[in-house]
Amino acid sequence: MPDNTSLIDRVNHIYKRISYAAMRADRSPDEVKLIAVSKHIPMEAIVQAIDVGLRHFGESYIQEAVKKIEAASDNQSATRLSWHLIGHLQRNKVKLAVGLFDVIHCLDSLALAREIDLHAERLGKVQGVLIQVKLADEHTKSGIDLALLPALVEDIATLKHVRLEGLMTIPPYLDNPQEVRPYFRQLYQLREAVYGMGYKDLELSMGMSSDYEVAIEEGATLVRIGTAIFGQR
Repeated sequence: MPDNTSLIDRVNHIYKRISYAAMRADRSPDEVKLIAVSKHIPMEAIVQAIDVGLRHFGESYIQEAVKKIEAASDNQSATRLSWHLIGHLQRNKVKLAVGLFDVIHCLDSLALAREIDLHAERLGKVQGVLIQVKLADEHTKSGIDLALLPALVEDIATLKHVRLEGLMTIPPYLDNPQEVRPYFRQLYQLREAVYGMGYKDLELSMGMSSDYEVAIEEGATLVRIGTAIFGQR
């Protein structure tokens, strides 16, 4: 695990690469938000990340996230953090997820959307969600099929306590990041189609440590980066 100095260096290096990628695409770097993927990362390292200015954190496992979010709240009462659920969400964990996370990136069915709406209503909040879209035929990846996306978008609009904030995808891992570019471009095009259904200003959550620069060139607004920040787990 890197010490605080090397963590600062890594984060600065990532921000520079984000800026260069955005400028190559004639975009402002301010359009891109860095989510530090902190799953399996000890709280000490997360506190260091907070100290160097990171404010958005991504977790995949509910039980692990509970302890971290509570600890961060206790130790950083003056700092507003945003927590993102980026891993698969089971329906029996929705109540906990809605109570913990600002944004859920992994909505992939109407049944899950309705469950989120139910628990968000009970908590008196409107839960921000991103639809996870499955763009490759990989059995290990979650996400809604392309053919079902328009109907889900329309159904979410009828839910009073769920707010659609964007789309998310996890493309196949390929050694050459350029080979992943078509998946990112496809998600961008899907967002344009959703705009045609009456939405605007939706996020694109795509790109990780190995390919985030390509994702930014293709329109990513949220990049989920873990290893490049914290080192190998």
